[in-house]
Amino acid sequence: MNSPLEEMRLNLSSLLGSCHRSAWYLLASSNSLNWPLDEKDLSEREMDLAFYERLAAINERFGKLQDLLSTSMRNLCLLAGENADTFLRVLAFCAKQGIVDSIEDWQLCRSLRNRAAHDYGADHSITAEHFNTLHDWIPNLVSVTFRLTDYADKNLGVHAKDDTFLKALVALK
Repeated sequence: MNSPLEEMRLNLSSLLGSCHRSAWYLLASSNSLNWPLDEKDLSEREMDLAFYERLAAINERFGKLQDLLSTSMRNLCLLAGENADTFLRVLAFCAKQGIVDSIEDWQLCRSLRNRAAHDYGADHSITAEHFNTLHDWIPNLVSVTFRLTDYADKNLGVHAKDDTFLKALVALK
């Protein structure tokens, strides 16, 4: 039986692997499209199922990665002996360590994730703006993934069991 501390380390290791995989899928999906999108692109391709499935994948993967990173940051704080009773404290620690650029940026990213859960219907201009904004924030999420991974490795000795997706992510970036 593992100690509670070892269980936390194993959990963070698993979360890091999930972050790497999600970041790779998100970046690969994003790279499969020509950016920026506009109202005309969406209108002309309205019946293009493959195109809209890629957009749906980007929406879902953006939210999933943002959620995984948030959970990973909380676990990282606990392992680092930091107060993680509120997510604002987690963010403050992660901003201080350079894992996130700023608390405000992460909160903005979170609001994008929340908006990603909504269906924008047939207003192609709103939909294009939404996806262009997500696309602009993808490098930020990927950078947070790398910085979180680096902090966990260097300061806590925790890394993903399998680095396949991390290597692929480095190659794709």
